[in-house]
Formats: sequence, C-alpha cells, structure tokens
Amino acid sequence: RVPLVESGGGSVQVGGSLRLSCVASRFHYCMAWFRQTPREAREWVAALDTDGTTNYADSVKGRFTVSRDEARNTVYLQMNSLKPEDTSMYYCAAVPRRCYYDYMSLSTYNYWGQGTQVTVSS
Repeated sequence: RVPLVESGGGSVQVGGSLRLSCVASRFHYCMAWFRQTPREAREWVAALDTDGTTNYADSVKGRFTVSRDEARNTVYLQMNSLKPEDTSMYYCAAVPRRCYYDYMSLSTYNYWGQGTQVTVSS
C-alpha cells in the first residue's frame, strides 16, 4: 500500500486557489509539504505537528494553510492568492514522530508521495 498519495493539483490563474490533499495509509505525527521545479532543489513549504502547530516558509506565509483530518488520515494544503512562482510539483512527506527543529529538512521524512503538479498562469 502506498504510504502517501497526493491529489488536488491543477492549473489555475494568478490569484486563484487550490486545495491539495495527502492521504496517508496510517497516522503520522509530523507531516509536511515540499515543492520542486525541474531546475531547483526541493524546498520545504509547510509543516504540521500532531498538536496542531504549523510552520510555513516565508514565501507562502499568509497565503497557504496546512490542516489535518485525523479521522481520514488526510492532510490538506489550502493555497490562496496563488502566484506564478508557486508553479511546482508539490510533495507530501511524513515521519512517525513529532516535528522537531528539523521539520524543514528533506532528510527528516521517511515517507513521500508521488507529487501533484500545480501550475499558475498569468
């Protein structure tokens, strides 16, 4: 069974919104979203701890919101006021422990989804 499965990507115009979903095969304490373009390294976007603590990259703060539905083992990334620079492949990541100081690091996470493409056009 695939550990994490993302969905919800698509094409949207500048200023639009999308909501990404990540369904996990089981509960994970610390979950995060990353994104990557073909020319750049994968970058951290947001993290959500089991106690509800959230953290965001400066580039998305105030526009993106990460949330969780524990009953469905699903994490969401609500993306508003989208910009062309948000165009990327978005990945869900998880680790079976609390988020510590290393929640921005790729190496922290044991499980990754296959990614969902988000394209923002002007």
